[in-house]
This record gives sequence, structure tokens and C-alpha cells, in this order.
Amino acid sequence: PLPFVKSRNLLDRKHAFVSIHFPKSQFEIRKAHDTLAYEEFFVFQAAILHRRRQIQKRYQGLSKDISGVLSRKLIQSLPFELTEDQVKAFNEIREDMRASSPMSRLLQGDVGSGKTLVAELAIVDNYEAGYQSALMVPTSVLAIQHYEKIKRDLSPIGIEVALLTGSMKRSEQDSVRNAMITGAADLVIGTHSLIQEGVEFKNLGLVVVDEQHRFGVKQRENLTSKGSLLDSLVMTATPIPRTLALTAYGDLDISTILTMPKGRTPVRTILLARSRLRELYSFISDELKMGHQAFFIYPLVEESEQVDLKNATDEAARLRDNVFRGVGVELLHGRFTDTEKQEIMQRFRTKKSMILVSTTVVEVGIDVPSATVMVIEHPERFGMAQLHQLRGRVGRSSLKSICTMVMNRSISEEALARLREFASTSSGFDVAELDLKLRGPGEFLGLRQHGIPQFRIGDIVADRDLLFKAREDAKKLIYEDPELSEHGSLRIEMERVYSEKINLIEVG
Repeated sequence: PLPFVKSRNLLDRKHAFVSIHFPKSQFEIRKAHDTLAYEEFFVFQAAILHRRRQIQKRYQGLSKDISGVLSRKLIQSLPFELTEDQVKAFNEIREDMRASSPMSRLLQGDVGSGKTLVAELAIVDNYEAGYQSALMVPTSVLAIQHYEKIKRDLSPIGIEVALLTGSMKRSEQDSVRNAMITGAADLVIGTHSLIQEGVEFKNLGLVVVDEQHRFGVKQRENLTSKGSLLDSLVMTATPIPRTLALTAYGDLDISTILTMPKGRTPVRTILLARSRLRELYSFISDELKMGHQAFFIYPLVEESEQVDLKNATDEAARLRDNVFRGVGVELLHGRFTDTEKQEIMQRFRTKKSMILVSTTVVEVGIDVPSATVMVIEHPERFGMAQLHQLRGRVGRSSLKSICTMVMNRSISEEALARLREFASTSSGFDVAELDLKLRGPGEFLGLRQHGIPQFRIGDIVADRDLLFKAREDAKKLIYEDPELSEHGSLRIEMERVYSEKINLIEVG
């Protein structure tokens, strides 16, 4: 629209197209680029904001009655105080749930910042309003851990918590499904099993998706279709730079937890040459004597003919038999059954074993406060977000913790530089910005699987200021003309460029 062309000092459309092909000066190239990049961003932001407006209009009429009595009871039972950011995020979620339109909110925070507790409080409010909740997580290990912790927290309030995973016995699954249909289960925690056919709820009012980037759009859509007028809260411990959040999650309101709980000590990250492994083993032995525990992470489960990498199975045997005899070394990977995983984690939590050798199956959500050492072999094989998640398995108490990345001589200079940058920060938000710059938006979080476009001219990193301006202007336009009755050409362009893709936006 012309007012935005003037207010943002842009070229008219025809001038921009001519100038980007036949520029008369460097200034004209830059102005043409800025104009066309702004247009791409503006059309996309207008499309997702318009789509969201339509959804809110379609689903009006459900306002939850929440007094806050039960959530206060949970907060008072905690042995610590909530951080300011946790309180702010919880208040934002509560206001959304009280509103007449469905909540669509992304809760992001660094590893260990206390997102799960905020989700628990939302679940308590939803229960108080008379509705069931569902919590979907990517792995059975995390589902079981959430189930044990949340059941402990919420049972005293009277909330019935159930667990549903694909590896449970058929009779157990049938029992849980029956409890969901009758309303006997107030909260169901599960993996992909929650979105199978035949899984129904009596009165589902809140869906929480943890580590949401691990689920496809269709999977999240399947879960939200289990009820009508649902509030949805998606959580991630892989912080998303604001530029990417406005593109990949432009339709969601965003709550961010920046502060960490009191008493947490930042994890120290070091790069270690393989020749110094003996020193590392000696250090770990001292940690074990103090009752602390350690993780060893490898990229492979077993030996491979294709790549010459250390693997978890062989290394677990070596560490158990030759390096740390008698202290209890356990192996964990994705090929174990859920029951076996649960037993292994239980032995590690209760210190029957002191060292856990694993693949990235422990990447998400595993919480063992006495673990102080994380050793990652072949760190160049992992992405930055993965490394940060793995590092987050330690430093979950006031104990000083260390993350050691073991370097091979064959590592490339580029990989080494990337790992040095990673080691220089402990903030997941800094890691995310760095990752976005290095990999670009197309690869960050597997963006191509989100149904989000690759902009042809605009670059959400280099042109971030234009993106913010386009978002601001699109918001203003949709507020003033929600049906786009005065902006027919914009509506036509939105439908031409995005058509079916825009229909996926309502599931985030």
C-alpha cells in the first residue's frame, strides 16, 4: 500500500523491478533490493496475520473461568520461588486462556530455565476451568520423566495424570484411552501415540507440545483436532532468534524466559585434544568420588563400516572394563525398549550407576541434578542446537559443571572455529543467533519442513530491520482492515504466493 511505500522511503514497484535489473548506481541497487525484500516480508506477514484473524473469528466464544486458587496452591508447595520471567510467561498464558479466542502461544527458554513448571501451572488452570489437558513429547524417555515429575507435583491437587506411549501393553493403552474418553484422566502425557486414530478425549481444552520442532506440522494438527476450541502451547528449549520467530512462528504469541533459576552455575565448556583423555578420566574419577555423575555421548550406537567414528556400545564396554571399573557404567540408546530405558534412567538417577554412555537419546529434557560432567566425542558431527541441548544435561543444580568436547586431529578448521564459537557462550539465545548466521534460515530447525517459504530476495538475517518494519506495518493494516476489503490486490497476491501453505499456519 502506498502509505507504507512513502513512510518507509521505498521505491514504487515498477521502479524497483527495473532498477534491480538495470541499476544506475549502487544506491539504486540497494533501494531496489530493500523495496522488494520489504514486499516479500510484508505479504507474508499480512498473510499469516490475516489467517490468524480468520481463525480467531471462527473459534470465538470459549472463555475459561480461572480463579487461580489451585495454581497458587502449587506455587506455595514449591521449595523455591518462580523467576520473574516464569511469572510473566504464566500470566501471559493465563490471560490467553481467559480470552474468548483460542490461545496460540510459543514458550521459549534456555535449557533448564523452568518452562515445564510454567506449563504445569497452565495445566492446573485448565483443570480448574473444567477441561482435560494433553502433553505431547518427542521421546518415551522424556514422556516417562515428565509423567513421574508432573504426577508428583499435581496429584496433591487432585489432578489424575496418565501416561500413554506406543510400547505400553495393549491392555494398559486401552485402560488409559478409556480414562481419556470418560474424563477420569485429567492430563495425559504421551508421545506420537496421542495422535493415533481412536485416541479421543471427553473434554480436551489445552494441548501442550514440548520440543515442538521435533514434530511435523501434520502431527501437531492431528493432536489439536482431538478437541474443539483448544488452547495450544508449544514449548522449545532451542531458542529461536526473533527474526526466525516472525517467519516460522509469525502467527504465535511468544513468551520468553531469559533468566535462570537462582543458584544455577553456568556450565563451563572446553575443547580438549584426544591426547589429554587420561587427564579427563582422572578429573571424572575425582568427581565420582564426590558423588557426582557423568555423561559420555557418541554419534553412533554401534561400529559402522561407512565412517570411522567411536560408538556408544564399544565405548561403554571399554569405559566399564578398563577405565572406570566398579563405579557402574550404563549404556542407553534408542534401540532399547521403553521399559529398559526407564530402568536404565532410574538406576542412573538413584546412583546405582554413575556414568551414562549414550547417543543423542538424552538430548532432550533429562534432568539429573548430580550430573556435573558431559563428555561429547566427535562434537563436529552434531549441530549447535544439539550440542547446547546435550550441554544442558549438566549444570542443573548449584554444583559446578563442565562440558568437554573431545577433538580429533582430523577435524577441519571450519568445524574447529564453529566449536570455539559455541564454547565461548553459555546462552542458548546466543547459540541460536550464531547458528542462524552460520547455517542460514533454510536449515535452521529444518525450516523446509514447516511449510514456510524461502524468501527469494529478503534475507531474514541481513534484512532483519526490514522484517521488523514489515511486521509492524502488516499488523497495523490487518487491525485497520481485517477483511482486506480495501486491499484487494494484496489479498490476490497473498493467495497467489501462499495458497495452501497458509492453511498450515493455524497449527504453528
